[in-house]
Amino acid sequence: MTSFEEAGTEETVTCLHMTFYHPCQEDKMMFRCLNFCKREQVRADEMPKFGRDSNVCRYNLMDTRVSRIQFALQFYRKLNSSEFCFEIKNMSKKTKLIVDQTELGYLNKVDLPWKCIICFGDYQILAEIEEGESVDYFETHLHLAEVPILQERCLPSLQPIPENGFSSLFPSQGKSPMESDENES
Repeated sequence: MTSFEEAGTEETVTCLHMTFYHPCQEDKMMFRCLNFCKREQVRADEMPKFGRDSNVCRYNLMDTRVSRIQFALQFYRKLNSSEFCFEIKNMSKKTKLIVDQTELGYLNKVDLPWKCIICFGDYQILAEIEEGESVDYFETHLHLAEVPILQERCLPSLQPIPENGFSSLFPSQGKSPMESDENES
């Protein structure tokens, strides 16, 4: 047998791509401590944190308006499944974290959809999960956006657009649909 035949099968790695945007990035350089150049390996049992405290957070945001620890990520495998997921937890007592349209208060957590937008303050982060098989670690790949993510990405609306052409960004709360007959006046 040759060394090629004896070599183990290469394992794919789950990668969390995160694209960061803030309107004052050019002036204040709040992302200057983030490594946008290459993928970074993170052990599966680590809970990487994002915030301004460089002693605690793996990913530092250089902004006094950001909490010491803004949010944390947990990599896990679903029960009775081979699927890997991420959970995001708001660690800020002062700032709500919004994942797509789900608002998280302090210590609230939610599964990260495979593609979503995370917002807090003026920060916008597009998170996209690239599936992999490794159980030992995952990777993060950070990107910097030049334009607002909420403006750049036209995420499909889950709400039908009414005939008058106006649509609300948020679904109306507490209203249930009403049926009507076209022939009634």
